[in-house]
Amino acid sequence: MSTKHEQILNYIETLSVGSKISVRAIAKELDVSEGTAYRAIKEAQTTGLVSTIERVGTIRIEQKRKENIEKLTFAEVINIIDGQVLGGRTGLHKTLNKFVIGAMKLEAMMKYTEKGSLLIVGNRVKAQEKALNAGAAILITGGFDTTDYVKNLADRYELPVISCSYDTFTVAAMINRAIYDQLIKKEIVIVDDIYTPVEETRVLYEDDLVSAWHALYDQTKHSRYPVLNRNNQVVGVVTSKDIINKRIDLKIEKVMAKKPIVAKVSTSLASAAHTMVWQGIEMMPVVDDADTFKGVISRQDVIKGLQSSQRQPQIGETIDDLIHKQLQSDDASNQFVTEVTPQMTNQIGTLSYGVFASLVTEACNQTLKKEKTGDMVIENLSIFFMKPVQIGAILTVTPEILELGRKFAKIDVQIFSDQELVSKAMVMTQLINR
Repeated sequence: MSTKHEQILNYIETLSVGSKISVRAIAKELDVSEGTAYRAIKEAQTTGLVSTIERVGTIRIEQKRKENIEKLTFAEVINIIDGQVLGGRTGLHKTLNKFVIGAMKLEAMMKYTEKGSLLIVGNRVKAQEKALNAGAAILITGGFDTTDYVKNLADRYELPVISCSYDTFTVAAMINRAIYDQLIKKEIVIVDDIYTPVEETRVLYEDDLVSAWHALYDQTKHSRYPVLNRNNQVVGVVTSKDIINKRIDLKIEKVMAKKPIVAKVSTSLASAAHTMVWQGIEMMPVVDDADTFKGVISRQDVIKGLQSSQRQPQIGETIDDLIHKQLQSDDASNQFVTEVTPQMTNQIGTLSYGVFASLVTEACNQTLKKEKTGDMVIENLSIFFMKPVQIGAILTVTPEILELGRKFAKIDVQIFSDQELVSKAMVMTQLINR
C-alpha cells in the first residue's frame, strides 16, 4: 500500500499542466495534514512536477528532460526579471525557444517572431497583438500596462503577457545570462545521470535471513547489497565482511551495517566521488528526497561518469574551463604557463584567490595524469602565501610531486611571475584508481 506522501505525488501527476495547487487545498482534497502536503509539494518541486512562482503561486508544469535544460519556461523568466503577469497565466509552464527584441519596424519584427518565442517590447500595442496571433508570448519593458483586448487575447491563446520595470537591454542581458547559467548546469553530471536503477538492482530486506545473501551471491557474484524496510527506505548495507561466520538463519538486520551513507539523485558526481574515496566504500545506495530507494551507484559508475564528463564539450564556459584552456603545459620542464586575464581578477584588478586555487588544482590534475594515475579528488589545499598579481602578468606554475602512492598524492606547487616567487601551496589528493 502506498504512503500518504506517495498518494499526494500521484495525485499531482494526474493534474493537467497549468493547474494551480496549494498546501491547504491538497490537504483538504486528500484528507492529510498540511505538513504532509507541504513536504510532498516540495518534493514535487524538486523533481520538476510543479513550480512555485512569486505573485502567481504553485502550478503543475511539464517535466523537462535534462537535455532541454537550456530552454526556460515563462514562469522562470518571471523570477529572473522580477516581473508580473498581466494575462495568459495558464501558459506560464510553456517553454520559450528564443527571444526577440522589438526594436524595429512592425513588419520586420514579425519576420522573427514565431510560435514559442518571447517578444521583448515596450508599449507598442499593435506589435503585442500581432505577436500573440503568431503564437509568441509578450514581455513588456519599462513597467507599462497593456489593453484589456491584449490581456483577453493572451488568456484565449494561453500565452503569457509579462510586465517588468527594467529596460529592454537589461531584460535581454538577464535572460541571456540565465540561459548561459543553464548551459553550464547542463554539463554537470549528477548521480541521476549514471546510477543503476532499482529495476536492475538486487536488494535485501531487514527481515530476510543471511541465507538470502548467500543465494544472491551465488546468482550475481556481487558481495554488497542495500538493505530496505518494507517502505522501500534504506536502513542498512550488508557486505561479505558482515556475514562471515554468521549463522544462515539470522536476520539481515542483526548483521548489516546500519545508517549507511547514501547519495541523493541530485548529488553531483564530484561530490559522490569524494564521499566514496574519503569513506573507502565501493557502493552507495541512491535515494530521493523522501529517502525512498531509487538504485545504487558503484565506484565503476563514478569512474565512467568522470571520464564521460571530461569528454563533453562545455557549452557554457566556467572559470575552471577558462583555466583549463589557457594553462599551457611545457613537458620538457614539467611547468605550466598562463596569462592573467580580466576574468581571473578580483575587484581591485589582481589575481583572485579562488582563481588561484583553481590554477593550482588544474596544474596538479594534469601533472598526475602524466603519471597515469586515476582521477583526482582534493583532500586538502594549503596556501602558504600569495602576493598580488596584476592583469596581464605571465605566470609559471611549477608542481612537484613529493609523495605518490596508489591512493594518494602530495604535491608542492610554486607560482612565479617574472622569475619572482609570488605564491606557494601544498596539495593533498585522493586518487580514484581506474
